[in-house]
Amino acid sequence: MASLQLNLPSPSPTSPLSCSPRLSRLNPSPLNHHCFTPIATRFLRFHSNYRQSLHPVSAVPSAVDLAETNGTDGRDSEKKPLLEVKDLTAVIAESKQEILKGVNLVVNEGEVHAVMGKNGSGKSTFSKVLVGHPDYEVTGGSVMFKGENLLEMEPEDRSLAGLFMSFQSPVEIPGVNNIDFLNMAYNARRRKLGLPELGPIEFYAYLFPKLELVNMKSDFLNRNVNEGFSGGERKRNEILQLAVLGADLAILDEIDSGLDVDALKDVAKAVNGILTPKNSVLMITHYLRLLEFIRPTYIHIMENGRIVKTGDISIAKVLEKEGYRAISSP
Repeated sequence: MASLQLNLPSPSPTSPLSCSPRLSRLNPSPLNHHCFTPIATRFLRFHSNYRQSLHPVSAVPSAVDLAETNGTDGRDSEKKPLLEVKDLTAVIAESKQEILKGVNLVVNEGEVHAVMGKNGSGKSTFSKVLVGHPDYEVTGGSVMFKGENLLEMEPEDRSLAGLFMSFQSPVEIPGVNNIDFLNMAYNARRRKLGLPELGPIEFYAYLFPKLELVNMKSDFLNRNVNEGFSGGERKRNEILQLAVLGADLAILDEIDSGLDVDALKDVAKAVNGILTPKNSVLMITHYLRLLEFIRPTYIHIMENGRIVKTGDISIAKVLEKEGYRAISSP
């Protein structure tokens, strides 16, 4: 087991770790996924009152833990709506160019949904609107998440409510190692649930089984977040965050991008291991190969800012052979 180096970084007034639209951004990139995790907007407050706790406490049940305790096979005869999107429209905040033109989608508990479509069809914009990215402005429609109005929540509150997003190009965070990042993000969720925080030793005991799930070595915990990571390591790190936080709905934006076959299998195995009858996954992808490892309940085709077709994996097989012309709307 690698030794733990738990030296918390000292934040400066120009710390890049606060990404709420009302605070400074991590960097100008629109692909900054850390804007949508609890750690990003709470790092400074956590660092100022951080305390180690060495007494036994109960852990927040992650998706993996729930799967082990409920003893089910991943099926639920009475699924409840987790995400309900109705007539959602949105524009680019700066230019007012309309991207989403009436998206309708329902994701029930325990389901895996895949969104496919040509480049520029609105797939990634849809996912970013769901997590509250400041580059986009909602102009109409509604989004309900677990029965609450998602559009009224700040990005960090959406994360704490159980929404997780993994971007296709995760950014680096110099000066912050993985275990500190994960510990603070996890404790932010515990505070939201009214539970006591975990100290470094307790958190490591909770974290270690998650490392095995995503096939990551423990020495990755002492490395700065995504710094010097390969494409496959970054994607594994994203799924590790998902496993630790135990999100109810995971939005995975092209997690297969840039992965070789072995890395794709590892990532897919981890995602499948996280699935339970109560949580769900919304994947964005271009390729059939991901869907052969993570079997979707439904596949949706997005075109010109709308979902124009819904079906099973046979749609992806048609796309693989004949392209979008075979299923595009007239």
